[in-house]
Order: sequence, then C-alpha cells, then structure tokens
Amino acid sequence: MTTKEKKTEKKNKVIPIDKKTKKAETSAASVEQKHLEFRSREERIASGKLLREKLPRASHSGWTAPANRQDPIDILETSNQDREPELVPIRYGRMLRSPFTFLRGSAGLMAYDLSSTPTTGLRVQACGDCHLLNFGLFATPERNLIFDINDFDETLPAPWEWDIKRLAASFAVAGRDERFSDEDAQAVAVECVRAYREKLREYSKMNPLEIWYDRLDADTLIAMAPDEKIRRKREQIREKAQQRIGEQLLPKIAGVVGGRHRLLDQPPILFHVSGEEHEKRVHDGLEAYRQSLSDERRVLFDRYRLEDFAMKVVGIGSVGTRCSVGLFFSEENHPLLLQFKEACPSVLEPYAGKSRYDNHAQRVVMGQRLIQSSSDIFLGWARVSDTGRDFFVRQLRDMKMSPLVEGATLQQFSSNFIFLLSSAAGPWLVPMPVREMRRRSAAIWVNRTTSTRRSAALR
Repeated sequence: MTTKEKKTEKKNKVIPIDKKTKKAETSAASVEQKHLEFRSREERIASGKLLREKLPRASHSGWTAPANRQDPIDILETSNQDREPELVPIRYGRMLRSPFTFLRGSAGLMAYDLSSTPTTGLRVQACGDCHLLNFGLFATPERNLIFDINDFDETLPAPWEWDIKRLAASFAVAGRDERFSDEDAQAVAVECVRAYREKLREYSKMNPLEIWYDRLDADTLIAMAPDEKIRRKREQIREKAQQRIGEQLLPKIAGVVGGRHRLLDQPPILFHVSGEEHEKRVHDGLEAYRQSLSDERRVLFDRYRLEDFAMKVVGIGSVGTRCSVGLFFSEENHPLLLQFKEACPSVLEPYAGKSRYDNHAQRVVMGQRLIQSSSDIFLGWARVSDTGRDFFVRQLRDMKMSPLVEGATLQQFSSNFIFLLSSAAGPWLVPMPVREMRRRSAAIWVNRTTSTRRSAALR
C-alpha cells in the first residue's frame, strides 16, 4: 500500500475486514440478532450522504493486491480440502475453460480479495457468489415462470458492496471473453452499477409490501418486448423453459432395471454408491429433511416413495462437494426428482463472521427465503448425523434455465438491459443488491436471445 493510500485509509477510518481480527471473530449471528431500526427515506438519504463523507465513492474505484497477498492457488487448494478428491480435477477442468469460468469457480478467492476493500459498514443478506450466471428462470409454487437469483450456497450477512462488485466484475470478465475491448468491458460494468444505483433510489420510494411482493415474471418480460420479433422470441423461451421439468428429464437419466425405476450410471457425472452404511445415511438424511418441511409440505412429500439415490456432479465451484439426486414416485408412479446438495461454510465466513445457524444447509435455505422472491415448495435441509454433513434440498430442474454468455453483443450487455431495468423489483433492505441484481441479469438473458441462433441456445 502506498503512503497516499495509507493516509486516505486513516482519514476515512476504513480498515480492511480481514485485518479487523476482533471484529472478524464476531459472528454474523450477533449482527443478525440486533434489532433492526427502520428509518424514513429522508433520514436514510441523509445517512448515506454522511457515509459518503467518511468513505468517498472514489475509494471503490481501484484495487491493488497487497504485498502479503496469499497465493491464489493456495486459496483454491484450501477450498478443496473437504471435497471428493477424485472430482477435483473435474472442477479445475471446468474452471480452465475461460477467465469467466475461472471467476465462476473461485468465489472464495474473490471473497478473500474483497475483504481487504473499503466498506461503509452497511450489511445485507449477501448472495456471496453474485455473478451474472447465477440468475435465471424458474417456476414458483404457483407454476408461474419468474426471473431471479438462483444460487445461495454462499449466502451470509456481509457488506453490501461485495455482491455488487462481484456482479460488476462478472459483467466485465464475460465481456472480455466475448472479445470486447477493455474500454467496452469497463463500460458494461459501469452500466451495471449505474442501473443498480438508479433503481435503488426508485425503489426506496416504495412501501415494504410493494417491495416484498415484487417479482419479474415471464409475462412481464414478454409484454415489455420493444417489437414483435423480440416478443415472439421471448414467448419461445418461455415455452422452452416450461418444458424443462422433471418428467422431461427423467428418460435421460433414469430407466427401468429389473422391474424397478433406477437412475442410470453416467460416470463420473452420475453414479451410485453402494453399501448398507450409505443406505442408512440416505434414509436418516431423508427423515431429517422431512422434519425441516412445514406441516403441509410434509404431507405432500409423504405422497412419494424413494426409488433410487445416486451421486451427481453439478456446477463449477460446487464440483467435489457431495451432491445427490433422489428419484421418487407417487402411489400411481408420478415422478419427483429432488437434488440433495452439500452445504459447506460460506466463503464469506472468514471475513464476515459465522452464521447464526449451526446447520449450513439451514443457513442456505433461510438466506434464500430472505433474498428470493419465491422459493421451491420442497426447499428444506438435513444433517446426516454420523458424518455431520449438511445438505439442502430442492427440486431438480423445475423449469430452470440460465443464460448463455457466448455470442452476446455489446448492445445486449448494455443499452437493452437498461430498458428492462425500468420494471425492476426493489431491494429487501436498503441497500439490498440481490433483488435488484436479478433485473440487470434478466435484461442480459432476455436480449441475448433475440439476435442470434447461438445466443438462443440456453443451457
């Protein structure tokens, strides 16, 4: 750090979070449990101006790696310590595809770097891994198709700046992957942050219930189409998403073996683990999960019986953690596919404090319910007693679709998505980046599908 930077830091009384030893030891639980004091809009604006005097916005404009920065490879290796060792090469292989996939798979590395950046001291329920591909379409319990954030593995109360900085960085890196110039990639990131700032002010004028109920659904996206061609494209996307359900996926991953429904081994991506000990863990975990459901959801879950259970490799950053698929059928053989995903300590925890929840899967579920406008009816959690591992549960697929970065133009990254932000949903708390961020990503997702055949090919 230069002498000038040291003086600026001292003047603004901003200390990197990873250097606040005593404060880092204070758990996020104590922060969460404090009584929230809600102020009027005028008071919040005045408070924000005072914060800007202590911490000028220009202080966020740059970052220099400290001389004692830990080796990034060491950080990645540390994150592999509790993963299945035979799956780690798959994780690295997926990360090596491009700079953007590396960013996607290295949330812990970015959390380490963000922890040394200035913050205002305002905390929110952060996503913890807020990049543009962690947004997408999915079905609500009412079977409406909405666009929202869809990954909460790392969620934890933390400085609000961390999510918006990771999101802006993901836009810039994705732009560079698409051969944008550095100037254009920077412009995309600036557009992202500017849109957030403008919409945050707009939604500060809304009442709490308006903010809570607000969501961006497929019908709204279609109605906002600027012309007939784009409207038809969006209708096609909606139809395709509505077909991405468990019944459609089932023939690809399951079949009848010996007169019983079975998941089909596709190593190393999908495979079975045998043994009585494993079966006991599965059944114990299912009962623990069942107890996490509300009474009415438990009655619904009890209509299904377990037919098969297999390990499944998912994502990029999650590869190596334990993830499984459960195949269930009703009394009249209607299928249900549930995903059981291991929840580990959040990558934010070393810098933001521990969660108030001892069970990390419960941390994920409760964080999701705070952030997401509508959640899976089978969302729940479990702890396997003999291993102490935590798992959160949700439906597999269920109309889920994510955007494809490849093939996007500069216009699709910037001007069109600003138009879509005019219908943005408000933040949960002010500031609350996550609910606003789904709008920025929504615009990229929708407009990217309107120009080229390649960009219409969604995962």
